[in-house]
Amino acid sequence: MEHVRKRPSMYIGDVGTRGLHHLVYEVVDNSIDEALAGYCDTIVVAINKDNSITVEDNGRGIPVDIHKKEGVSALEVVMTKVGAGGKFDKDSYKVSGGLHGVGVSCVNALSKYLKATVYRDGKEWEQAYEEGKALYPVKEVGISDKTGTSITFIPDDTIFEQTTVYSYDTLASRMRELAYLNRGIKVTLIDKRSLNGDGTHSQEVFHSEKGLEEFVRFLDKTREPIIGKVVSMEGERNGIPVEIAMIYNTSYNENLHSYVNNINTHEGGTHLSGFRRGLTNALKKYADNSGMLEKLKFEILADDFREGLTAIISVKVQEPQFEGQTKTKLGNREVVSAVSQAVSEMLENYLEENPNAAKTIVEKIVLAAQARHAAKKAREMVQRKSALGGFGLPGKLSDCSEEDPESCEVFLVEGDSAGGTAKQGRDRNFQAILPLRGKILNVEKAMQHKAFENEEIRNIFTALGVTIGTEEDSKALNISKLRYHKVVIMCDADIDGSHIATLILTFFFRYMKELIENGHVYIATPPLYLVKRGVKRQYAWNDKERDAIIKDYGNGASVQRYKGLGEMNAEQLWETTMNPENRTLRQVSIENGSEADRIFSMLMGDEVAPRREFIEQNAVYANIDV
Repeated sequence: MEHVRKRPSMYIGDVGTRGLHHLVYEVVDNSIDEALAGYCDTIVVAINKDNSITVEDNGRGIPVDIHKKEGVSALEVVMTKVGAGGKFDKDSYKVSGGLHGVGVSCVNALSKYLKATVYRDGKEWEQAYEEGKALYPVKEVGISDKTGTSITFIPDDTIFEQTTVYSYDTLASRMRELAYLNRGIKVTLIDKRSLNGDGTHSQEVFHSEKGLEEFVRFLDKTREPIIGKVVSMEGERNGIPVEIAMIYNTSYNENLHSYVNNINTHEGGTHLSGFRRGLTNALKKYADNSGMLEKLKFEILADDFREGLTAIISVKVQEPQFEGQTKTKLGNREVVSAVSQAVSEMLENYLEENPNAAKTIVEKIVLAAQARHAAKKAREMVQRKSALGGFGLPGKLSDCSEEDPESCEVFLVEGDSAGGTAKQGRDRNFQAILPLRGKILNVEKAMQHKAFENEEIRNIFTALGVTIGTEEDSKALNISKLRYHKVVIMCDADIDGSHIATLILTFFFRYMKELIENGHVYIATPPLYLVKRGVKRQYAWNDKERDAIIKDYGNGASVQRYKGLGEMNAEQLWETTMNPENRTLRQVSIENGSEADRIFSMLMGDEVAPRREFIEQNAVYANIDV
């Protein structure tokens, strides 16, 4: 337990907001394991007033009898010994969620205070802990006719120094995901930190009867389907439970989300390879037999079959082997054939039984192949000139003199005027400037070849030294020659600037996701105000800061509102936004792949109704920027 407190990142990933929320997921995963074993169907997660968390389920309750080997209650062993939970006992659970099963003992070690309450055998038991150490032996505190476990914990602020404040939205998206992945389970999330107008707390109940089928519908709510129903199946292949749901839409993106034991494997792995293989085999066989490919002058490739596809692949593996940079890539070889067989069978049956939908899918594939062919020509135009040694770099790029990519950063700046100021203000040793003219293309609505024909997008590819597309996969990204390890989006702090930043982020999410996943993408935060009084001057990044400075300065303070980066001089821009000593850069990360995909398609896609609904729910007041 001491080791967990000394090296928390080894166990929960990091000690920022992601690690903080991971504590909740570890406790909830215990309850989900009970549900997978058939003993629990209700889980309640509460964010309490003091920002502590309570997770309660109606499972069997953690055993409280004396552990033969340890000589203390089994509850105390589970809560205070790393790796002592049911996950490490093959007889306890057939499969188990939770990354590497670090479990509730790590949550205990990283909590200032934790209390476990167990309801079983008609009694109520409890034990409390501080920093992972038991304060007293497990004791019986009453009688109870219910069963289950309740865990309340307060994260340790000496470990989570950045913040110990939980985000309702982050927890909600994970609880929703768990409800879809484990159909029939009811997960309730309650926020007790604030009251609604009617005196109740904000809460949502996540429950799905159809599981992945409903999950696909939820993710694709903002896109237009081209086939009527979701294609889905579940079953066991080679002893591995496999569940799949998929649908085709009018978009040009491929959206595959894969899970192993409820863990989002955003780096993919063998289950994703199996899905792709099964999909390609079944669709190619049908397309060849249909005669619809005869007029095509070039061969169809694997990724043509996946354009406009949204799919979720969920497998349960008894002993998953994870690899990859963030340990979220499945390595079990036996999973490939299990998933491939399942997908082939499911699709072959569907295509036979639904000839009209099958024809629509093949037509979409043919269009995708034609578009890929056009995109290849456009892409070759981007990559014809080598970015090596500065030859062929965009004329607008003001490069830096340092050649080690790890030390270099590039600012993507909105507009030529701000670009000029940034060039004057930068440190030319390690900071490069690429001005972008106007709003770049919205890639969410554009075919791939249109993106590569767009001058601003071509400039970004060339400046970064990143290439896209291989013979096998037209969307594969090669970042081995990335010229800058920090790519900073720097836009005006107004509505237009936010829109441009969102367009650039959409482009990165759809075409260069690896840059985000590897932590290379940042957003600059220029100040909104400069408050002056006499020789005193101070910058403010929001209205609250501005008001506090005005109050501090007293009467006679004047406020300058920066409408855009171009309104600052070079020295001010360096001082506030570009100087590594003073600036605040926000690193862009993907907390939840399926949720990010849904939000981008809603904000930037064709469907207006979901976007309108989102604006109505989230706009506290209309802010008209004239």
